[in-house]
Amino acid sequence: MAPASKAEKKAAVDAAAWMFNVVTSVGVIIVNKALMATYGFSFATTLTGLHFATTTLMTVILRMLGYIQPSHLPLPELLKFVFFANFSIVGMNVSLMWNSVGFYQIAKLSMIPVSCLLEVVLDKMRYSRDTKLSIGVVLLGVGVCTVTDVSVNAKGFIAALIAVWSTSLQQYYVHYLQRKYSLSSFNLLGHTAPAQAASLLLVGPFLDYWLTDNRVDRYAYNAGSLMFIFLSCTIAVGTNLSQFICIGRFTAVSFQVLGHMKTILVLMLGFFFFGRDGLNLHVIVGMIIAVVGMIWYGNASSKPGGKERWGHSLSLPTNKTESR
Repeated sequence: MAPASKAEKKAAVDAAAWMFNVVTSVGVIIVNKALMATYGFSFATTLTGLHFATTTLMTVILRMLGYIQPSHLPLPELLKFVFFANFSIVGMNVSLMWNSVGFYQIAKLSMIPVSCLLEVVLDKMRYSRDTKLSIGVVLLGVGVCTVTDVSVNAKGFIAALIAVWSTSLQQYYVHYLQRKYSLSSFNLLGHTAPAQAASLLLVGPFLDYWLTDNRVDRYAYNAGSLMFIFLSCTIAVGTNLSQFICIGRFTAVSFQVLGHMKTILVLMLGFFFFGRDGLNLHVIVGMIIAVVGMIWYGNASSKPGGKERWGHSLSLPTNKTESR
């Protein structure tokens, strides 16, 4: 049997990275839903802070074992990233609280065109017609699946606007920082996770109290809820790492487009575990359209001219560590 080519090896690693992200992301969503629905733990921002605290512990252990090499990330860049990342988390939580589920899903879908705009303006990226059309098909399919009642108010719209732009900027900066400073996913997490953990654990309890009128320190913890919190934090380590790996290997736009596969999987798992209530003809049609769009996007963006830079964009070193 002939040895695998470099392209085949890259394709295999790319597929493994996507699967790692999909499995951990869907897993943490299901665990969090069970934690909140079964045990009434509604402190989403504080829980996210615990996720990053666990991720920080993982990076410290890996650094002690020699798996993470010393690296440098300037403080202004770190603060800018943490600012966008934390506003993304807070904005998403507040948007979900203040908006209908339908408008929340529309806001999530709008991250794809916003991410495209960032790549066009900041990276001088140009998309082929097929790539743009495939993105439109993905948006249509996921919209048909998930968008139901749509109502919005002024404060909900502002929260969604902040969430969309901060999330798009945070994901853009993951790719940007890894390229500019030649950082592996582990290195970047080692820089950003401690700052996010500290800031979210400081702000989270107050924000959660404002949103839910409940205090995290007065929650009735028991063995079941603690087990689910521990499980959520453990899976979230993989989610955080896989997000950085995927965006580092691809782009924020590709991560957003193919990431909607997680939405489809969550809907399907909800059907299998919780019955037929959420599944009907228009949801099935939407799933099919979305999957077709994702396959089309994968083919279109991988072809010559599918996505390419034009003009004089910033020349950045490639990430050697993640390309192995």
